[in-house]
Amino acid sequence: MTQPWPTSSVSTPVRATVPVPGSKSITNRALLLAALADGPSSIGLPLRSRDTQLMAAALRSLGVRIADGPAGSWEVTPGPMHGPAELDCGLAGTVMRFVPPAAALAEGEIRFDGDEQARVRPMGTVLDALRALGVQVTGEALPFVLHGTGSVPGGEVTVDASGSSQFVSALLLSGARYERGVTVRHDGKPVPSLPHIEMTVQMLRAVGVQVDDSEPDTWRVAPGPVRGNDWRIEPDLSNATPFLAAAAATSGEVTVPAWPLATTQAGDAIRDILEQMGCGVSLSDHGLTVNGPVRLTGIDIDLHEVGELTPTVAALAALATGPSHLRGIAHLRGHETDRLAALATELNGLGGDVTETEDGLVIRPVPLHGGLWHAYADHRMATAGAIIGLRVPGVSVDDIATTNKTIPDFPGMWDAMLQLAERV
Repeated sequence: MTQPWPTSSVSTPVRATVPVPGSKSITNRALLLAALADGPSSIGLPLRSRDTQLMAAALRSLGVRIADGPAGSWEVTPGPMHGPAELDCGLAGTVMRFVPPAAALAEGEIRFDGDEQARVRPMGTVLDALRALGVQVTGEALPFVLHGTGSVPGGEVTVDASGSSQFVSALLLSGARYERGVTVRHDGKPVPSLPHIEMTVQMLRAVGVQVDDSEPDTWRVAPGPVRGNDWRIEPDLSNATPFLAAAAATSGEVTVPAWPLATTQAGDAIRDILEQMGCGVSLSDHGLTVNGPVRLTGIDIDLHEVGELTPTVAALAALATGPSHLRGIAHLRGHETDRLAALATELNGLGGDVTETEDGLVIRPVPLHGGLWHAYADHRMATAGAIIGLRVPGVSVDDIATTNKTIPDFPGMWDAMLQLAERV
């Protein structure tokens, strides 16, 4: 059992510059594309966290060479993928969903498993799609076994990706290596987090893969080679949001350097969200700076495209001066935990007034008190607790180590950010 981590409450504005490590989403896509390429690749400024280390370890187990290079880069040399192999997915959706379509190109038996919480995360959409494309798979969720033959016929498949955009990205990333490529059609409620699919498409095109996304809810990947590439990973904008939220919550000022002027990362939406809540936001060549208002205002917003920002937005909404309605995020019930239930439970446990709706949360700000904030092995739940603790003395997070999933040293970064603020 880990000891609860006491959050730090502050009585003065937080003022800091916070460099943020690389994007998990881009790093893991770059690793997978490099493993499928016809030549070596270099990944500069990669995120080195639990999720990306799990991706690298899974690919190494399949025969891909991933070595440390200059300035912390990863140098990737692809090779024929093969089994037998046992892959640990941890709690990483990008590993448990992106790797099986690539591992289907290997010869031999590949066994997938992960953390206990990962065994209840939805996997049937990807596994059923692989079966429809000619892959033999035993099992419906973790743990499962993939029986590789060295090639995949490919073709057309229809999926319901309303639970996660990862279901589409998983099939697109490896589709060029299938004999007939792959065409993925979505049939269901709107796909959440579409920026992540746009990221996948852009990265595929960057390595020479032909992708046709001109038809709504349909993506066509032509068969063909995948080029090696020199990737340079952007800062993780979603992981930056708790630090920007510190400025918003304390009337402070926080700058995240190297914020890209153009990006496919969903986390970039935090700029507009914070402005709607009363913050000053400025983007320049030097980075993104957020100035917090005297009082945060509530927000009525559809977060369907950027659901990963919900814990940060919910924490700020609980500290605002008026009610908030967060909508379009029913799919968050299938993330690392049921994030809607978890946020409602934890905020209400501190004296809050939060109601779950069919597809979101209604948050009515009331005075909160200290207590134990449960992370549910969910990195974004843990960082939400840290945000609440800035304004509410006596809050402790039960498992801050779970932030290692995407941020290698969140407690150290958080403490460094607060060094100039007066703590309660």
